[in-house]
Parts: sequence; structure tokens; C-alpha cells
Amino acid sequence: MKILIAYDGSESADQGIDDLQRAALPTKADALVVSVAEVWLPPPAHNEVLDDTFPLQIPPGLKHARERAAHMIADAKEVAQRGRERVQQALPEWSVTHEVKTGSPAFELLNHAEQYQPQLIVVGSHGRNAVGRIVLGSVSQKVLTEALCSVRIGRPTPGAGASAIRIVVGVDGSRGSTAAVREVGRRSWTPGSEVRVVVAQDLMKTFPASLLIPPVKEFVDETNREEHTAAEAIAADAVKILRSSLNDHVTVSAAVDSGDPKEVLVRLAEKFGADCIFTGATGFSNRIERFILGSVSAAVAARAHCAVEVVREPDAFKVP
Repeated sequence: MKILIAYDGSESADQGIDDLQRAALPTKADALVVSVAEVWLPPPAHNEVLDDTFPLQIPPGLKHARERAAHMIADAKEVAQRGRERVQQALPEWSVTHEVKTGSPAFELLNHAEQYQPQLIVVGSHGRNAVGRIVLGSVSQKVLTEALCSVRIGRPTPGAGASAIRIVVGVDGSRGSTAAVREVGRRSWTPGSEVRVVVAQDLMKTFPASLLIPPVKEFVDETNREEHTAAEAIAADAVKILRSSLNDHVTVSAAVDSGDPKEVLVRLAEKFGADCIFTGATGFSNRIERFILGSVSAAVAARAHCAVEVVREPDAFKVP
């Protein structure tokens, strides 16, 4: 497995790396730590003179900019090295390397990911300048939205800190959510871990005036009963897949709840004490599947109090 880890030295980036120890990823993997220096000027060429000797070869403004760029690149190299060491310490059996890029962080990460072709990109929930609350930073948001592979948003676990992991999988019967279920089933979760399948049922609501029209109320009630039956069937199918894939030491359960899926997933995950929420990249509500993140997945990634992994199938987002 190839994993690209975005690292900027922030507390959030450290949390993203630490979270990998609870992701049940393969014990053998190739990881690339990438740090990006926000520099748009190239570093000095070998034959350029940056001192004040006569004749001056570089205008003072450009000279200062290049000196600053050189310092920023040097800092990024140190940050990348620290990130590599942190990953190696957390996961000693992984093969870990590091690289430094210059430019816009989100663009460079996405561009390099297309070349490196990882199965998973790992980013912190926000960077150095984000406030310390449950928000998704602009770089993380762009990578999550536009990446061609799965993306994991690392956050500190709200759980009890035990070795067993609690996972919530949001399913809606779509191809994307099925991919998320299968990905959870492929992981080697520690004994005692729990996986809960969650189906959010957005029920049709009745208005007070409709109560005076029996046929309308009967139609709404019948529609909701059918939706509930369908939701239970979706949950049962996901549970069946997981139980056939995971060992007997992992407990699998399901919950069907009514409400907006964006809110239901986050609420039930917090109540469950989940370490991570898995979702598909798109659901039935999204008509444009290529390069577009479903609204539910995007909202969950932004609002969750735990790590979130948005699963994309390897070939589902490739341009023909």
C-alpha cells in the first residue's frame, strides 16, 4: 500500500500521523511524507551572487525574496524530516521517505499525488493558522474534495484510549458507501473493536394542515414505512459484508436513525465514542461523480469530532 502524508509541522498534522496507529492499515506500507514551502520564486542559481559586491547581479527586492525563499525551503526540509521520523517511530515496519515541494500547498499535494498514485492521502484537519476547533482547513478541504484516491482526515481520538477501535460506517446503498464498507472489512482491527453501520433515514414530514387530509397523511406514512424497510435492508446488507470479512473478535452492529444524514452520522458517532467515521465519496444525491465530493461526506469531514476517512474506489474517478 502507498500512502501520502501531508505534513506542515502543526499540531493537527502530528495528530494525523498519530491517528494512523488506530487506522488498522497494513503493517507493511510505503509512506511518503510531503511538506510544502509556500514559495513561488525559484532559489538562487549556482552562479548568482547574493552579496553587495559590484556589479550587482540581482535587484535588492529579488535578492531579499530569494533569500527568504531559501530559508523557507530549508525550514520545510526540516519539517519534512521531522514528519518522516514521527511516522517511522509510530509505524516502524513501514518504509518511509520524505520530499519537499514549493508553491501552493493544496495544489502541490494534489499534483504530486497524481504522480505518486497513493491509495490513501492523510491530512490533518487544519494547518498552522486554523483556530483550534472542529473545522476543516482550506488545504484539507481542497485535498479531500479533489483527490483521486481515499483521504483520511486525522483528529485525536475521543474514545477511551484503549487498543480496541470503534468505527462508524455511513451507508446509503450507493456504490460509494459500499466501497467504504468493503474498505473497513479489509482492515485488520484489533480484537475487541466495534464497527457500527449507520443508515440515516431522511423521512418525509407531514404538516399540520395535511392531518386534515387523510389520503395525504396515509401516503406520507406509507412512504416512510417503505423508506424505513429499505434502510433496514441496506444496513443488513452492510452488516453481512462486514461479518463475512472481519474476524470474530470484531463486533458488528447497525443503527437506523431518522434525520439529515450530515447530522445523524456526526451525532451517532459522537454518542458511540467513535475513533473514525468511514463514508463513501459520493452518494445518490450527487449526480456528478468525477472529482466531486458528496455533500454528506464533506459535511461529516468538516463537523466530526473524530477522524474521518472518505473512501474512493481506485478506478471510480479516473478520467476516461
